[in-house]
Formats: sequence, C-alpha cells, structure tokens
Amino acid sequence: MPEKLPTIRDVARQAGVSHQTVSRVINQRESVSAETRQRVEEAIAALEFRPNAIARSMAKGQTRTLACIAPNLTDFTFASIIEGAEQAARAQNYFLLSSSAADPQSFQALTEELVGHRRVDGLIVINPYADQRFEFTPQNFPVVFVGARSRSPQICSVALDDEKAAYDATRHLLNLGYRRIATVTGPSSEDCSNDRIAGYVRALSQAGLPLEEGLVIEGDWSATSGQDALFLLKEQDNLPQAIFAQNDRMALGVLRAARDMNLQIPGQLAVIGVDDMPLASYFDPPLSTMKQDMPRIGAEAARLLIENLSGKTAATCQMKISAQLVVRQSTQKGGGS
Repeated sequence: MPEKLPTIRDVARQAGVSHQTVSRVINQRESVSAETRQRVEEAIAALEFRPNAIARSMAKGQTRTLACIAPNLTDFTFASIIEGAEQAARAQNYFLLSSSAADPQSFQALTEELVGHRRVDGLIVINPYADQRFEFTPQNFPVVFVGARSRSPQICSVALDDEKAAYDATRHLLNLGYRRIATVTGPSSEDCSNDRIAGYVRALSQAGLPLEEGLVIEGDWSATSGQDALFLLKEQDNLPQAIFAQNDRMALGVLRAARDMNLQIPGQLAVIGVDDMPLASYFDPPLSTMKQDMPRIGAEAARLLIENLSGKTAATCQMKISAQLVVRQSTQKGGGS
C-alpha cells in the first residue's frame, strides 16, 4: 500500500489550529497572527505537506490553465509556436493545454467545452482567419490571436511582420540584380498572405518596376502548390528570373519543379522563402529565407494573455515580430545580370 499523503487536516492537528486557518496561511491571507502562521508553516514542513494546486486555483476561481488551439498539431510552424507559448506559460506557473480544430464547427464545439465549463482561464488561437473560426471566438473572455492581426480592439494579437518580411525578401532579390520576380502566395483569405503581397509590391514599386499579375500565383502553403506554380509559369512561357515563395514548403516545391525542368538554381532561377524551417539549410541547394522566431511569437502570445488575466495593461496589444534574412545558395549576387 502506498503511503498516505498528508492532508490539510493533518497539518491543522499538528499545528493545533483549524483547517480554515491552515488554508488562510497557504493562501497568504493577512488575517493570521505571526505566531500562528509560524506554527502552521512548521507543521507543513514537518509533514512535507504539498497543497493541491488545482484545488487552490479553483477556490480562487482560476484554473491556472491556458488553451492553445491550432488548425492542426503537426505543422512545424504551429508546433514551434505552441512550444514557445508552453514554456512561457510554465515560467508563470500556468499549464498550457494544446488542441486542434480542423474547421470552424469543431473550433466552436471545442471552445464551448473549454470556456463554457470554465476548464481554462484564457485562449490562444492560431490562424483565426484561415477559415471562419474567428467568428466563433468567445465573447468577454481573454483571447490572443497568433499569426494574424486582430480586427477587434478587445483581442490582442502577435504575428510576424509579414509586410516587412516580404519587402526584405524582395529587396534582397532586387539588390542581387533580379528584375522579373514572381511570388507564390498563401491563400488569399489569410491576412499574412495579403500583407506579404503588399510588401512584395512595395519593393517592386520602389525599384520602379511594374506589378505583373501573371507573376503572382496563389498557393496553399504546401510544397505541391509551389511545384505547380513553377510548372504553370513554364506552361505560360512566363518564367521569371527569381521567385519569392511566401513559405519554405512552397519554396521547396519550386526547387523540385526547377530540378525536373533542368533549371539551374540560382543560375537560371533564384528562390527565397519564409520561415527557415529546420531542413531549409539541407535543401538542394540550401534555401535563402526570411527566418521567423516562432517560439518567440508563442511566448509573446502567452505573456500578453497572462498580463490580461493579471489585470495588467500591455504596452502594445497588436505585436509584430520582425524576420531575419538568412542568405544561402539559392540566391546569388549578380544572378540577374
């Protein structure tokens, strides 16, 4: 038989006080004399009593638990964001529950279960505009969006500075001498895709170059859509000098298609992506990319949410994190000359 763990009533008997007094000491209430508090603390130490954290939180009307909901839990970007959020939450003595909702209906059911039954104190929602899940965000409940700017002043958000990341990626290609630069975008329904198009267009405009609609191709973040984009440009006899793919997976698809078409990278086609996923440096050739600090994005989201729960006012509620240019062999100086 395992040894029985000491209870709050055992501590009360050891200290010669009521269990209510022990509870007040544990919860750091001021209505306990110094002498009594010392006796209780000595009894706690002698019995090696460990207060039930869940019971304490429930007594205060809190669970000390946050939930992070993503479209799935297998995507590297989502997983990295969740890891950053979990570490930041744990540092503040919160637990982070991660779950997935593949569509708006499952998101609605999940949030109703978590919020309606008060299983969590707050929510982190990743990619709220990938579909209509933002419409089912619970009202009057602490929420932080990740991966897109919030359209509500009541909801904070943390995201990559997508417009600047795209601008810097396109400027990198322009500075290398490339002039006909295509872009493979994410889904047009997502804020980040539109912001990245805006950054791409701004860089071209500043260079005095027109926007060629045929060089803007919508993808879906998958490697297959990047591959299909280059095949489409080939079929249309409209191959560019360089391609800015809005994420690394689509860039990988472009590299694969270029290989199938016997195009030399970067001699005949330069390619740059966004993310700096772990395998980016092992692509053939290694991929130039805009590195986004996904764990930091998750950590900042958790920090904003906990500040909200603590009644603190955040210095900024709509946070953008800058990306860093990482140059590898898929782009090359002078390639466009």
